[in-house]
Amino acid sequence: MKRIFLTGASAGIGLATAKLLTERGDEVWGTSRDPARLPQLPRLHPVRLDLRDNALLGESFRQALREAGHFDVVINNAGSGHFGPGEHLSDEAVISQFQTVVFAHIALCQLALASMRAKGSGRIINVTSLASRMPVPFMAAYNAAKAAMASFVMSLQLELSGSGIHLIDLQPADIHTNFNDAVATTDGGDPRYTKLVEHAWKIVDGNLKAAPKPELVARHIAKLIDAQNPPPRVTVGGIFQATIAPVIFRLLPQRVRLWGLKNYYKLPN
Repeated sequence: MKRIFLTGASAGIGLATAKLLTERGDEVWGTSRDPARLPQLPRLHPVRLDLRDNALLGESFRQALREAGHFDVVINNAGSGHFGPGEHLSDEAVISQFQTVVFAHIALCQLALASMRAKGSGRIINVTSLASRMPVPFMAAYNAAKAAMASFVMSLQLELSGSGIHLIDLQPADIHTNFNDAVATTDGGDPRYTKLVEHAWKIVDGNLKAAPKPELVARHIAKLIDAQNPPPRVTVGGIFQATIAPVIFRLLPQRVRLWGLKNYYKLPN
């Protein structure tokens, strides 16, 4: 039995993970901005947590830690998205993405490390995105934030050598969740982008609806929790997106990468 802190447990990947882990006997402290949205499950302990406020975030984590005694695993999963031209992104939109995806997750990593150092063991799983390596058009701030978090995790993997604490970068490709339902699309008030945004959104949303279910990611998370020596980075998703495309992408020059992504999303070259 593991004691696990999991953000974003009320929907999508977080909900599927909470269900799987509690069903197998783990104790999970699952978070949501509105704990009423969390399912009533045996061994699931609701935690109110808002990634937009680092001070309150720290209070929520420490309260959950007092209840649990310790955490064997901390899973940074919660996040948010946007869809519109990077040319017209407001400062507020960029700051919001980085607060939710980067700054809050860095704060949780630091809180987790402070508690795990005393034991000399622990596991932190950060759910970033394949978009950190293969960006999605019109999600520039999201792509950049996920890439920043992936880089931060890799830095800590170097710095924590020999500590007994494992950090893992879990990068999902498209996963069929309700993530897009909370994303507002916009052309930024620029008619030059209107058709491009509409066209790209149809492809992005269609890919999401055809993607594997979040239970696939939950099963990978369970394996990472149980592995004696977990891999530092794991990509999860459909065969092409998660396995074939990243290998090909890594070998190509940037001009060809851009050509391939434009063709994938049917954007003009």
